[in-house]
Amino acid sequence: MDVQFLGGAGEVGRSGILLKGKKNMLLDYGVKLDTKIEYPMNAGRVDAFILSHAHLDHSGNAPALYSSGSPVSFGTPPTLKLSELLLEDSMKISRKNRVAHRFSKRDYRNFQRKYVSYDYKVPIDFGEYQISLHDAGHISGSSMPLIEDAHSGKRLLYTGDFKLSPQLLRHGAEIVKADVLITESTYATSEHPDRRTLEKAFIDDVKQTIENKGTALVAVFAVGRAQELLALLYNNRLIDFTYVDGMAKKASDIAMQYPGYIDNESLLRGAMDRVNRVGDHEGRGNALAGGNIIVTTAGMLNGGPILNYILKLGPASKIFLTGYQVETTNGRKLMEGRPVEIDGQKHRINTPWAFYDFSAHADKNDLYRFVREVSPQKVLCVHGDRDNSRDMAEALKLEGFDAHAPLVGERLRIDI
Repeated sequence: MDVQFLGGAGEVGRSGILLKGKKNMLLDYGVKLDTKIEYPMNAGRVDAFILSHAHLDHSGNAPALYSSGSPVSFGTPPTLKLSELLLEDSMKISRKNRVAHRFSKRDYRNFQRKYVSYDYKVPIDFGEYQISLHDAGHISGSSMPLIEDAHSGKRLLYTGDFKLSPQLLRHGAEIVKADVLITESTYATSEHPDRRTLEKAFIDDVKQTIENKGTALVAVFAVGRAQELLALLYNNRLIDFTYVDGMAKKASDIAMQYPGYIDNESLLRGAMDRVNRVGDHEGRGNALAGGNIIVTTAGMLNGGPILNYILKLGPASKIFLTGYQVETTNGRKLMEGRPVEIDGQKHRINTPWAFYDFSAHADKNDLYRFVREVSPQKVLCVHGDRDNSRDMAEALKLEGFDAHAPLVGERLRIDI
């Protein structure tokens, strides 16, 4: 089988890996959201599209496959619904900004029509191959596709984004044996803080802010991070003081439609039953009254309702960043003491901020543990910046693995 890296190799974003064998199978097809949208290379003929999870860096260009083809798509049930939410929002923003997408509404509808949902571990017969989806422990519905050649018995595992250690709403990823492993390497050179210690520090900081009659403005990614933090606030009896705004509302409602794909579902359901939902300008005014918590998008401060709040915070308030901040985003600018850009104007933000690493990705320890337990003959390190991917591959070579960090456009021959 030949494998070609259409995107997401030596970089984070626009993931796309084309497997060319008896059938052509594409693993993810996303976009990179930077100062401008970056797309993966053209995939050509595709027989099957396998979507690991809903985030736009993996799903954002999927409908473009249907402009000149009609591949069947495989993924879990929540992945389709969450992808629809993110893709429709992306199309809406593009129309507003008069930026052309690389797919039409018709392509998007064909993507929906050709998507076939499968639960975890259910075998999918596809010609000479058998495909199955395994829990990635990342977000609701996230999966690691496993592809097995029916004749040779050789197996290829693609991690997509995964997390081995548990979160509040997600247990760790399932470990599956494979001959070839294509793994993310986002945090290959760093470690995440202890989760319980992190949760306690975050809750204590939020409590201190609202006890001082300030507003705790919590920036979240709509899919995954929002649900995790709402459940955490509910579990610590802070949900009655919490307002939720933006796409986090719909994403949380979708996650609750598939309780089998989250753990401690009662925590999220309790949170959504009691949280204050912001639906209009008046609601945002109430949320800013002081002594409240606002959980809202966007997680990197680059758009969404959070921009309605940032310039209106009182002196006792605080901004909470809860995930990775890409270099060109407002979130990174805030952390570096640079002015942020809102509606085309630059503003220097004097409100205090704090960063809490609630990452849903595997860190250095989990990545190496995962590779050792999968025990592959070959490892390909993707979805990490060039240094991280290369460093991971070199370290794995020292452990005796045949490891490589490909770049975008590279083609390899693999034994499967």
